[in-house]
Amino acid sequence: MTDKSLFNSSCKSCPRLARHLADVRKEFPNYHAAPVPPFGVSKPQLLIVGLAPGLHGANATGRPFTGDHAGIILYKTLFKYGFSTGEVSVTATDKLRLKRCRITNAVKCLPPENKPTTAEVVQCNTYLSNEIDSLPQDAVIMALGSIAHGAVLRALGLRANTYPFGHGQCHSLEGGRRLLDSYHCSRYNTNTRRLTPEMFDAVFERAVGLLDG
Repeated sequence: MTDKSLFNSSCKSCPRLARHLADVRKEFPNYHAAPVPPFGVSKPQLLIVGLAPGLHGANATGRPFTGDHAGIILYKTLFKYGFSTGEVSVTATDKLRLKRCRITNAVKCLPPENKPTTAEVVQCNTYLSNEIDSLPQDAVIMALGSIAHGAVLRALGLRANTYPFGHGQCHSLEGGRRLLDSYHCSRYNTNTRRLTPEMFDAVFERAVGLLDG
């Protein structure tokens, strides 16, 4: 069971998102269409932070990065580097489990056109802040994309201009944690080759190196 301080399944603090989810439930009555909880171990060494649930991905299945293109790439890579028991995540009730790792999003609800407003990122930031507070001091936080990167910094009370986003960049944080940046593994980024499999692998190799010394 997910700790309420990390997630609230009945949260409706963002009116625009609550209205949007209500509309989605009407169109897709079999979809999860609600806030999506983090997935993985309770005390992860690696916390992966994405943007928000995708319409036909996490919003449909109820598990982060499950059911869409980005999830295919992420779970395959997690398995390759020993963070998952399998390389394919199908549903929130399948047997796949994460190891040493948890996946979450900067915004827990599906936003229209996959674009949360700044106010919605800020409103949801308390959950991310609590998730980060629960991490071990030597943990690595992997931010997938600049919005996730900014949400992590906000959760830590840090200034964005002091820790600029850059693919493959690693920022040392107070207390021993590290913030590792990657372009998001979205269909757009992979189709345009902004993010290649080799580039994504390199970020995970860095994460393993940081965790295992």
